[in-house]
Formats: sequence, C-alpha cells, structure tokens
Amino acid sequence: MFQRIPTDTLNWIIVIVIALFLLEILFFNGWLIFSILFSAFMIFVGWRKFSHTWGKIVFLIGGVSLFFNILNTMAVRFLIIAGVILFILHYQRMKKEPEQITPQFEVDEMHQVDNQESLIKMKPLLNNRLFGDQTTSRTSYKWSDISIHSGFGDRIIDLSHTVLPNQAVISIRHLIGNIVIYVPYEVEVQLVHSSIFGRAHILGEHHKKLMNDTLAYKTKNYDTHESRVKIITSIWSGDIEVRRI
Repeated sequence: MFQRIPTDTLNWIIVIVIALFLLEILFFNGWLIFSILFSAFMIFVGWRKFSHTWGKIVFLIGGVSLFFNILNTMAVRFLIIAGVILFILHYQRMKKEPEQITPQFEVDEMHQVDNQESLIKMKPLLNNRLFGDQTTSRTSYKWSDISIHSGFGDRIIDLSHTVLPNQAVISIRHLIGNIVIYVPYEVEVQLVHSSIFGRAHILGEHHKKLMNDTLAYKTKNYDTHESRVKIITSIWSGDIEVRRI
C-alpha cells in the first residue's frame, strides 16, 4: 500500500506528526519528553544487563512505559487516523483500478535495450537496527561501504579482516551506544564526528567530555595515500574509539 502513496503525502504526514508532538510538549504536556527519555533510559539499561533477571524486568517496564507514553500522544492518534484514511482510500482505488499483473518473459541479452544499465546487487556489511550490538565479521570478508542509522547498542567495525579500496566510507548515525573502529596501520584516516554527550578516543587523541560538539581529524598522509577510509559518525549519547590494529 505504501508504495503507491506519493512521497509528498508521506512527508506532510511526518511534518504534521512532528508539529503535533512539539505542540503537545510545549503547551499541553511538558513532562512527556522527560517521561519518554526516562523510559528509553530504562530500556537501554535493561538491554545492557539483559542477562540478569533485574535487567529483563527493567527492560520490560521501560518498554511498556514507552509504548503507552507514545500511544497517548496526539501525534500517534493522528498517525493512526491518517493510516486508517489512507487504507480506505487505497481500498477504494484498488476496487476501481484493480492491480494488473503482466507476465514477465525472459529476454535474450541480444534483444535488451541498449541503454539499460547492468547493476549488481550488493549485501551491506551492517544494517539499520534499533536495538542490539552489531559487529563486522571476525573472519575475512569482502568490503562494502557502510551507511546506517541505528538506535541502541554498540557498533564494532574491524577493518583488519578485509581489503579496502582506495577510498572507503563509513557513515553511522547512532542514538545511544558506543562505536569502535579498528583500522590497520597502512590505512590513512579522515574522521568527522559529532556528539551530544560522550567521549572520543581518536588514534591517541582523547576527549573526555563532549557536549554538543564536533571533531574533525585526518592523518598526515591522507590526501596522498592510496588506501584511505573516511569516517562520518554522529552519536546522541555514547563514545567513539578509533584505534590501530
């Protein structure tokens, strides 16, 4: 259903949801944001200590609390109503214009359109994930540039088990958790990191307190060396560590 919804319509829904959420916080329920943040903190603590019984309890309480806090907002109520309306409109449209399935036949390569591009589908090393830790393979793997959005947990990337191209790119936008990147000595590094709360340990440079700050570093031979990696990261709360291996 969502594939048929125009992008502009989805964008307007997102804008209205954000506006309603801000209005509710500013004028109707100022404690909502603190309640949501506290519930999210309980989820994070419970997830980190999930192996313990008390960790499971804290995680469950935080999850239930966050669910009902969000469910009771005007933004979510509007989103539910909008979803119902879009479903009804989609159902009516399908009744009037039934989807037609056209058989697809294999075409000989000699008869393909000349300007058709040949694409190779690649499997990403890491995927977007809201909860849980992620790490690259501990054995040899084929490199593919990383660009992900993630929520809670740690992200560990070890570049010593792969062969990097002349220019590799790692882009991670993360909410809460740590990012650790191991870089071989023969690879030059450029880093741009932004953080609301956290610390940074970048190839011997230490920043023990980052508050709404941005760091930018590059190694001496980055501009001329053949094997390079560009790292772009942002964390709401957490540490970043880039070390040689």
